[in-house]
Amino acid sequence: MVLTNKVAVVTGISKGIGHALCKQLLAKGAVVYGLGRNNATDLSSDQFHFICCDIRNLNEVKETFRQIFSAVKHIDILINNAGLGYFGFLENLAEEHWHEMFDTNINGMFYCCKQVLPSMKKQQHGHVINIASTAALEGIAQVSGYCATKWAVKGLSESLYKELRDFGIKVTCVYPGSTKTDFFRNSATVKPHNQMLMPEDVALLVVQSIEMPDNFNSVNLEIRPLHVRKT
Repeated sequence: MVLTNKVAVVTGISKGIGHALCKQLLAKGAVVYGLGRNNATDLSSDQFHFICCDIRNLNEVKETFRQIFSAVKHIDILINNAGLGYFGFLENLAEEHWHEMFDTNINGMFYCCKQVLPSMKKQQHGHVINIASTAALEGIAQVSGYCATKWAVKGLSESLYKELRDFGIKVTCVYPGSTKTDFFRNSATVKPHNQMLMPEDVALLVVQSIEMPDNFNSVNLEIRPLHVRKT
């Protein structure tokens, strides 16, 4: 299998895209370290290792990667998937929700990248994948806080791509449209439905980008549902 002996770290693995990514990476032969506050009970494999980690906490992130590097010599793939959103008019958005989105969606990504990049530079290869959103490409009414975090993810990813390409390290930023996950649990108006993207399909495209030849880098992956439900 193409990813045999590759080591991947995936954040936010209990549900949705992160969960689907773990399953598909394991099926391809990768060793997967899944980070999250909750484990996914069906990810039972000798190749899968769950570590309870709140990526908003720098000390927890440092300790988590210390554990990983004590068990393996290298990390080949980092997928920054963990994220959440709160919705509503800006003036009604709770300050704690604003900070939770930034701490999870962008600060946690920064913390994880800092832990792996020195090693990836030394080994002269690696792949960092950041899961953004189409909310990183356009402003959306009553989604201002979440959009702000994902625009930050876009900027970080584009800069990292230019910083790391000469070290043999790939950076891919993924922009999924509405996906059938529990992301909308904090929305009063939008509920998951079958015309949304399926997390397994988003994960499939991400894994395909990982499997591409060394000199092929999918820098931006924008994925949208073909049909949009109007109500």
